[in-house]
Amino acid sequence: MGWWQRWRDWRAQRVLARHDIPPPLWDAVLARYPFLHRLAPGEREALRALSSAFLARKEFSGAQGLVVTDEMAVAIAAQACLPILHLDLSLYDGFVGIVVHPDEVVARRHVTDPDGVVHEYDEWLSGEAMAGGPVMLSWPDVDEAGDLAIDGYNVVVHEFAHVIDMCNGEADGVPPQPSSEAQAHWIGVLDGAWEDFCHRLDAGLPTLLDAYAAEGPQEFFAVSVEAFFVNPQPFRQHHPDLHAMLVDYFHQDPAMR
Repeated sequence: MGWWQRWRDWRAQRVLARHDIPPPLWDAVLARYPFLHRLAPGEREALRALSSAFLARKEFSGAQGLVVTDEMAVAIAAQACLPILHLDLSLYDGFVGIVVHPDEVVARRHVTDPDGVVHEYDEWLSGEAMAGGPVMLSWPDVDEAGDLAIDGYNVVVHEFAHVIDMCNGEADGVPPQPSSEAQAHWIGVLDGAWEDFCHRLDAGLPTLLDAYAAEGPQEFFAVSVEAFFVNPQPFRQHHPDLHAMLVDYFHQDPAMR
């Protein structure tokens, strides 16, 4: 190993050490989010190390005068890193900035219909992930994630599912796959589950997932990943094939914790 590589490794270790999450702060964050607290001791420590590395690579900023505290940053990092606990942090290399808002954000949308007519409307957002960043999050939604988990709702996991999805192009519900066969299997399972979900909505039947999942395969994927991690046992019961596919992809089974 040359001196240049040794220097880079030394510098990387120093940067990581500056962002190492103190155990008392880490324990306090885990205690607030049951879906994190249920992790096995070894998984908790692995997630702490991964979250520390995440903090070393990302830049947080508060909107509208909001001050992002260490506890807020760690809460976001821990939830963002949960899906990639057994994958790789490089999945998040496509962006740097995370903007935290004190509340939901109103976004002005422009949509052109098939006749070429442009329609404008306002959309309330609790989070948004854009190609190349930044990732936008509403702090109240992050803060209340422990209580909202029973509804399968988690804005951080949702938006970072989109980040993973966009690693191979536009968000389409199909994250990077190891082979064409794996991709074909993924599309078959996801599209089948999404179509069944939409049919249930149209028929007025109850669904576990939020109706927003009907917006498209990309939103169905993100909403499913939310429920998979924070409300896993009901998700496994309602969507066994999709659950099995996500277990295989993320190399973890939250329903068994």
